[in-house]
Amino acid sequence: MFNAEKVKKECVEWIRDFFKNNGPDCNAVVGISGGKDSSIAAALCVEALGKERVIGVLMPQGEQHDIDMAYLLVNHLGIKHYEINVKDAIDALLKNMPEELPVSVQTKTNIPPRVRMATLYAVSQSVNGRVVNTCNLSEDWVGYSTRYGDAAGDFSPMSNLTVTEVKEIGRLLGLPDVLVDKVPIDGLCGKTDEENLGFTYAELDRYIRTGEIDDKDKKELIDRKHRMNLFKLEMMPAFKPEM
Repeated sequence: MFNAEKVKKECVEWIRDFFKNNGPDCNAVVGISGGKDSSIAAALCVEALGKERVIGVLMPQGEQHDIDMAYLLVNHLGIKHYEINVKDAIDALLKNMPEELPVSVQTKTNIPPRVRMATLYAVSQSVNGRVVNTCNLSEDWVGYSTRYGDAAGDFSPMSNLTVTEVKEIGRLLGLPDVLVDKVPIDGLCGKTDEENLGFTYAELDRYIRTGEIDDKDKKELIDRKHRMNLFKLEMMPAFKPEM
């Protein structure tokens, strides 16, 4: 049985220990999308470090239809924040790709999160920061992240917690329900996470924690995505010569 209160307290202490050992005077820098993951990650850091040491970075690509949710979060937490529009950087990169190079849909989908991560590190290095990874176990399990994009970071408070568990912690942190329960949308192709994945987070979380799932086809889909994307969670293979 998941004990959200116990895990929240342990996670807060873990964040404190991370900063004690990896930058006692550093700030936590988190990309704020207005979704549950960035909201809860930011709230955990505020509880661990105090709002004075948490900095939010809003990174719309042109106009963001739900940016009001991101502002709701930073105002609710009372944290310093910056808005940096990444549209020009993304457009410039795509514009300067060689004409003879076929740019795939997947390439266009993954450029924005990688530009956003570069932006986060630019801010972090300017404010004596450490970048918060906002991924959760459910997404990591099926590779629903961009390598060197949102999958990057200096520390990860939630990568061993499922979506269901993260949401329970979000409620304990006193976040507005509209942020905790916001339908997850990748912000890239216009579909919800669950539409992209082909199964619900409730089904995935149950399967991760218990091994139980009712739909055989969804089980096979989850298993296939897990196998195909394990490389995202592993260290980059490196050749080691025999000496």
